[in-house]
Amino acid sequence: MRKKKTTSTDIAKAAGVSQSAVSMILNKKYNVSFSKETVEKVEQIAKELGYQPPKRKIRKESRREKLLVVFCSNLTNPYYVMLLQGIETRAKEAGFGLFVCNTQRSLKMEERYLRMMPELSPLGIIYTCNPSRCYMEMIEELAKQIPIVVVNNQNEQMSVDAVEIDNSKLGRLMASHLLELGHRDVAYIAPPLTIRQKQRSKRVEGFLKEFDRWGLKERVIIKAADEAYDMNVANIDSEYKIGYDLTKELLAEKRRVTAIVGLNDMIAFGILDALHEEKYKVPGDISVMGCDNTLFARMHKLALTTVEHFVVFKGRDACDIIMKKIDSGQMKYSGMEPVSIYHVEYEPRLIIRSTTSYAKK
Repeated sequence: MRKKKTTSTDIAKAAGVSQSAVSMILNKKYNVSFSKETVEKVEQIAKELGYQPPKRKIRKESRREKLLVVFCSNLTNPYYVMLLQGIETRAKEAGFGLFVCNTQRSLKMEERYLRMMPELSPLGIIYTCNPSRCYMEMIEELAKQIPIVVVNNQNEQMSVDAVEIDNSKLGRLMASHLLELGHRDVAYIAPPLTIRQKQRSKRVEGFLKEFDRWGLKERVIIKAADEAYDMNVANIDSEYKIGYDLTKELLAEKRRVTAIVGLNDMIAFGILDALHEEKYKVPGDISVMGCDNTLFARMHKLALTTVEHFVVFKGRDACDIIMKKIDSGQMKYSGMEPVSIYHVEYEPRLIIRSTTSYAKK
């Protein structure tokens, strides 16, 4: 006859204590205080009766978490928050979680996050800006294993899927608006125009090309922040301060301008506040223009003239491309996995509000 297995109830009876006390003592969970004698007594009786603790049930490996990784260079700029909003909306609908890597434009941080990818095992990666050139080989190798989408500047030669922004076109659109209003002497304020941040330079180049087409390129003043700006961790007001400080510097130089352009809306807000402090009327004395059509552009005291290029939609599209690649990877065509490269681009649209008007004579 099979010997009956000793239970915690048997030990409780022999020791003269409750079954719950036995359970807590044997599992080393002392939620209440037990005397040393009681603990030793329970453990001794358990040993004498040959008590074997029940084997823990090994949990079956849970289904792999549906995870997407998003690389951002700066979460203090509403532009990136809008991109994330679009990505998150679509990811949530498809039951995906997000892991956001804020690289703060640091090469070390970007490399560190890239080296974490094998451990995180995401189903896809979205870069919300151009990856650093020194890691392109690593990214292209990763793209052979999992879908990678980059929200990048058009004309970048990359063999990965992309939601493209023609920053040159954005610059031309901004310039055309000011030229049509009669502005000939203008200033353009930007963050550092470095090789790493090519999308910025493209926006400025587009602006200059349009003025050059009118024979007025020499009348455009370009004021860009020092390269050291990108070496520091961005604060919530970093880009605002670029607009504010460089506008103050421009006005102190007493150079004639009838319009000042910010590379993005955050810089334009700094421009507006600097002009207000110096008693300039906008747009009566000087017109101001931004780009990206962030939420704050219509909430400021003076609603900002800007350029809409459908940032939230770009985030959704980047996520959609990941989903399509995941689906196609699970389907075979004639025994092969289909290979496709997606490229999506939106036409920008000028949003005219109250900060631009005809040039002051």
